[in-house]
Amino acid sequence: MNKTFTIQTLCYAILLASSAISTPASAGDPSQFTVNIPTLSQGVEIDGDLSEPQWQQATTVQLNYETSPGENIPAPVSTDAKIFATETSLFVAFIAHDVDPSKIRANLRDRDNSWGDDQVGIKLDTFNNARLAYQFFINPYGVQNDSIENELTGEESDAWDGIWYSSGKLTDQGYQVEVELPLRLFNFDDNKDIQTWGIELVRFYPRNETHRISSHKIDRNVSCQLCQLGTATGLAGAQQGQDIQITPSVVGSRNSQRELNPNQPWEDEDNVEVGLDLRWGITPTTLLNATINPDFSQVEADSGQLDVNNNFALFYPEKRAFFLDNKDYFDTQLSLLHTRNISSPDYGVKLTSKTDDHTLAVLAANDEKTQFLVPGNLSSDVATIDEESYNLAARYRFDPSKELSFGGLVTAKQSENYHNYVASLDTKWQPTDQDTFTAQYVFSDTEYPEDFFQQFCNGDDCSTPPQDCELGNCDYNERVLRTKKQDNFSDNMYRVSYEHEKRNWRAFSRYESIGEDFRADLGFIERIDASKFVAGGNYYWYPTDSFFNKIEFGGDWDITHNQNNEKIEQEAEAAIRLNGGWQSYIASGFVHKDRVGRRQDSSSLAIDDNTTMYTLDLMWFYTNFVPIESLKLEFDMNYGDDIDYANDRPATLTMFNPGVEWKITESIILDVNHKYQALDVDEGRLFTANLTDLRLNWQITLNSFLRLTSVYTDIERDTDLYLHQSPNEQYQNLGNEILYGYKLNPQSVFYLGYSDGLIANDDIDSLTQKDKTYFMKVSYAWLL
Repeated sequence: MNKTFTIQTLCYAILLASSAISTPASAGDPSQFTVNIPTLSQGVEIDGDLSEPQWQQATTVQLNYETSPGENIPAPVSTDAKIFATETSLFVAFIAHDVDPSKIRANLRDRDNSWGDDQVGIKLDTFNNARLAYQFFINPYGVQNDSIENELTGEESDAWDGIWYSSGKLTDQGYQVEVELPLRLFNFDDNKDIQTWGIELVRFYPRNETHRISSHKIDRNVSCQLCQLGTATGLAGAQQGQDIQITPSVVGSRNSQRELNPNQPWEDEDNVEVGLDLRWGITPTTLLNATINPDFSQVEADSGQLDVNNNFALFYPEKRAFFLDNKDYFDTQLSLLHTRNISSPDYGVKLTSKTDDHTLAVLAANDEKTQFLVPGNLSSDVATIDEESYNLAARYRFDPSKELSFGGLVTAKQSENYHNYVASLDTKWQPTDQDTFTAQYVFSDTEYPEDFFQQFCNGDDCSTPPQDCELGNCDYNERVLRTKKQDNFSDNMYRVSYEHEKRNWRAFSRYESIGEDFRADLGFIERIDASKFVAGGNYYWYPTDSFFNKIEFGGDWDITHNQNNEKIEQEAEAAIRLNGGWQSYIASGFVHKDRVGRRQDSSSLAIDDNTTMYTLDLMWFYTNFVPIESLKLEFDMNYGDDIDYANDRPATLTMFNPGVEWKITESIILDVNHKYQALDVDEGRLFTANLTDLRLNWQITLNSFLRLTSVYTDIERDTDLYLHQSPNEQYQNLGNEILYGYKLNPQSVFYLGYSDGLIANDDIDSLTQKDKTYFMKVSYAWLL
């Protein structure tokens, strides 16, 4: 494969596959639960007041079952839901009764941040095929949480943000919530006279335990959750309407930077950007997103992470709105599309479509710079090429039945002297309610610039690592050898897995093989040149009338070799996990493994006779619990054997990570996490690292907030114990951000903020400000 292997060829193959014809699969079961949704001529005002006559004509449903921790037992409190539709909106109201309304947990929070409060909500599968479900939850003050549940990955993503309306209020008997869900939110077939959707109505009732209350029973002996939705019929004449959203934005910033050694004056750069986003529902099942000169600034700071004695690149989640809309349509079992690899686009376009059992998604964007992950089997890191790149991803999925699905994904990342093309096929088969088979095959073709490898070394001979290579985090020899390529190179990756899950036990196995020349530069595949086999299982108990309501014991065994069958790692782990009172989760385990250290001969990628195999024993413990309503405590700890990767020798790791979430008032919350990590070798303490992440949020109203973020890192090293390098004895970094925000909805926002960064090291004896930024953003979503 070479450059004649074009993006157009890949797209054409996908479009041919999408011409397959099938009978739509039905997943929701009327025997579980069924509700008929009447269509009325007029909606209601969303104000939390349920006195309008339309609510008297709505269908009323009772949420009678507790599905967790109780197993389909009578609900501890009564909840009534009312539901009706107009031709353009779905209206839902909840009347949540409480035996002691004074214990209702309700807080003013930003969107998607009120989990842990009392909540009511609805799950909707608009194609009724158990593939994707929209989820909408609301706390007693009307704070919104929305997400999408993806059956293929088994995950829920709150990254999606729809524009919908809610209001709530406390009452003498509990609380009530009123919701309007415009039909323009959904993909569905509005050519049908009567709709049939999958549905579940849910209430979360957090007290000593978090009770999940549902409109119907959930069978723990069935591994598929979306297969257990009930059905909603009706919505006669439902129309998505004219679904056009135009969102102009203006972003202004002043960024100031300076060199600190020696101290230099500030260099200021002012920037004003005008952008435009378009969201157009071409049909009720096809959505077009386009953006010109977009604002992709990170409004919210990433969570702090310690990057010390770690050979692999850190993962940061996507937060940008353009990439998040219908993101789930691109998902496969492997992380082949991680859009933070498109870091600075000028424009982008995305088309997503779902009709019955066919799903198609296409994304294209440029990038002012080319950024991607350089993987290996002992290390990985992020690399850049100073060229504009063009990026494309296309996904097709065919679901002939609720038990079987097939999919394909292609990605392409290309600049003048570089390209990476990836093509993948995947399948998922659930022959019974308990058994799941998955398989995926991926092929890649890549070309690097001739001098690309030199960014991982000093000088042409690459005899020493680059000066900015963080000690213990940069196996530069592997990266040089992986990137010193003269021509195109290609390879493949595949994974097969099987899982059997019943009420009381689960067994699983997985095998994957990744070639040494495989690359997925638009994804997040950090390990290559490896084959891994995993097998394990779990057993579950569900005690009643005791502090713990669920106990899980299990473990797994895995072994990893490179493609020359040289062993890299072998690991066995056993763990116990408990859920119980105080909304508690407790887990602890023991790990025994053999693991190689860094390579001794930098000119070879061999493992045998080129690395030392270390035997490591490690214990870990994690818990979180809510001792009182306003306080959530968290603690994570590791202690045991480790490897000093900077010096290739055995070490002892001590790590603990406490966290506190304190709801000071119903509108002010303080979230503090601290991570302490120390590594000891025979000669003494090699390093001590501390990271403190502090976030104070004041939710002034439902629409406005003030947020303060401060992330502090402090690393102390004993330089006499480093055998090959001379690191800083002291390193400190402090990043601060203060942000005011007003959100009319997720796309109509006003932000005003300030951020700065301070550092200290052996040459700068105290924290000194290195950069500072003032910024403002205004955007408004016009709904046509």
